Amino acid sequence: MPSASNSRNTDEPVTREQIIWQVVCSIPSGRVASYGQIAALSGLPGLARFVGRTMSQLPENSDVPWYRVLRSDGRLAFPPESERFGTQQRLLLEEGVDIRRGRVPLGQFGWKP
Repeated sequence: MPSASNSRNTDEPVTREQIIWQVVCSIPSGRVASYGQIAALSGLPGLARFVGRTMSQLPENSDVPWYRVLRSDGRLAFPPESERFGTQQRLLLEEGVDIRRGRVPLGQFGWKP
């Protein structure tokens, strides 16, 4: 199960998915990043959709902060009427992230590693 603390044997190969999850775990509380930014920081430039698929594979009880990953224009990742949209919005608001009309102002809350 993916988690923020990855206790694995260093001889095991690291998958692209594990790298993505590690990068997402690096996003500080109160900051957000786009799928494309996560792809680039993971050494996978241009594979934003792969990042999206990878994030969708996280188990419900994962401690990877999936909700900090947004679309490139700052929109939340799910349709506004969905339960996941509400969960993502609530978790971001709890961290002090401002959301206006389903979008986060990236200039203010975007992660700059």
